[in-house]
Amino acid sequence: MALLSVCRRLLEFRGAVQRSMTSTQLYSSSVVSGRQPVNGVDLYYEQTGRGKHAVLLIPGALGSTKTDFAPQLKSLNKERFTVVGWDPRGYGQSRPPDRDFPPDFFKRDAKDAVDLMKALGFGKFSLLGWSDGGITSLIAAARNPDLINKMVVWGSNAFVSQQDLKLYSAVRDVSKWSARMRQPMEEVYGAQGFAKTWEAWVDGIAQYVHRPEGSICMELLPLISCPTLIIHGEKDPMVPSFHPQYMLKNIKGSRFHSMPEGKHNLHLRYANEFNKLVEDFLEE
Repeated sequence: MALLSVCRRLLEFRGAVQRSMTSTQLYSSSVVSGRQPVNGVDLYYEQTGRGKHAVLLIPGALGSTKTDFAPQLKSLNKERFTVVGWDPRGYGQSRPPDRDFPPDFFKRDAKDAVDLMKALGFGKFSLLGWSDGGITSLIAAARNPDLINKMVVWGSNAFVSQQDLKLYSAVRDVSKWSARMRQPMEEVYGAQGFAKTWEAWVDGIAQYVHRPEGSICMELLPLISCPTLIIHGEKDPMVPSFHPQYMLKNIKGSRFHSMPEGKHNLHLRYANEFNKLVEDFLEE
């Protein structure tokens, strides 16, 4: 795959960031934001709605609640749900500290996510995890079965294959990206900060390929007991279909929903369809 093609597809992968320019227009005055001390860092979060069913939105790599989930914060039913978005440590407005990627950084994110919801006073909640956020959700659900009500994941993977590694390696050097592609992330992290953080993410995700079967959290999937919906965009250029199929096979009672025209950022491109699908699942 030519580097130009890969980079063009990467725009889909982080297409949510381009919506950050107008995301402010999508928020209602009912959104409450703040920073909560959790596990030694101050995590930025946004909360909206007054429903009894709490839902945590977990963003993708280098993502944040504003860049990755504006349509969900705006439009998920606020009478039925209380929706919480957050920036994982080192991302978005949860800085300092700068982001790092030690071994098992996904497990650290999962603990932060759960502990944030506890600190905000939620005893039980559901998870919506996109891309890296989906991985975080899988780990959180497996390790906290009594806390997680339901889970929806999309654009995610439980292991890193050689095919995945080639794609990550091809886009490691952001100086080869177009200025249009770099701009949204540079607005969040600065030019040097974005390049440094992205390279660190590529190195961080690549370390999993050296583990047995490239596992990130394969061994945890059988421990997931909450109702789980796996959504896959059939045109997702970043996550081959064998990843959601593996999760479907190894998460007991999980179900699969295909979006034929969906790409990696299907929850943004087809927000109305996605939101309706999620609301119906959460309310069953």
